[in-house]
Amino acid sequence: MEQILTIGFAVAILQATLRTTAPLLLAALGGTLSENSGVLCIGMEGIMIMGAFAGFLGALFTGSLWLGILTAGLLGALTALIYGYLTIRVGGSQAVVGTATVLFAYGITGFFNRVIFGVDSAMTRIETFKEIPLPVLSEIPVLGPILFTQNILVYLSFLLVPAIWYLLYKTSFGLIIRSVGEHPRAADTVGIPVNRVRFLMVLLSGFLGGIGGAYLSLAHANVFSELMTAEKGYIAFVIVIFGKYNPLGVMLAALVFGVAEALQIRLQIIGVEVAYQFLLMLPYVVTLAVMIAAGKTISPGALGAPYKKN
Repeated sequence: MEQILTIGFAVAILQATLRTTAPLLLAALGGTLSENSGVLCIGMEGIMIMGAFAGFLGALFTGSLWLGILTAGLLGALTALIYGYLTIRVGGSQAVVGTATVLFAYGITGFFNRVIFGVDSAMTRIETFKEIPLPVLSEIPVLGPILFTQNILVYLSFLLVPAIWYLLYKTSFGLIIRSVGEHPRAADTVGIPVNRVRFLMVLLSGFLGGIGGAYLSLAHANVFSELMTAEKGYIAFVIVIFGKYNPLGVMLAALVFGVAEALQIRLQIIGVEVAYQFLLMLPYVVTLAVMIAAGKTISPGALGAPYKKN
């Protein structure tokens, strides 16, 4: 118990919180773009596992972590393109197609993982993104190790928050995005290509979600394992709702889940006398608690509804 009360323990938890928040934040920011345009990001779990697998393979075969990230983003975007075609163009149920996307992604990544690496062989490992202490800032007591001693993907994920907020709320294109999510018929009458805008946001959502998945295999771990996303895509979906579709709110919501994840990992490391299964439950218990506490959230008016011209 004394270990838990030390400043060092608190610093370690907060530093780990940013690392565990990053993949959730990347996926949730992508979902924020998609849902503001009126398309549910319920297939994000599938996009993330595709990104984790593609990123690992890309980095392994090219020897470049950044090419792995690019590969993950592109495959995530391709997965989102299929989802977008079936929901935006064909008009299929976004909940049903999203669930099918997740099942398809689980199946195809598991299949090719076994084809490429075998079933019984030891896991193939690669180098991962390393921490980059920022000059001067990383030397600040307490805050330095927490905020300024992270890997590059953590920095980028948090820098995207103000960038996407500015896009949505301070630019004319952001107004267009939100208008097709709120009143697509009205947007169409003034010449806005509703479905084209939605397609673009879904593709960007897939790109960011794929990178969020790649974070797990290229920064959080140095291996790929089947189902390694562990429902983080669904948590990202909840984060978008809890964050009220606003990038700033999404960041705060992601931090709530990040600290729960970091805490359960750290408690296992120090050997708290609690069954590890209960500790593993912590992030999901937080998910349920957050959904209950959030209550009714006002979503974009046309969220989940396909748009077709008369």
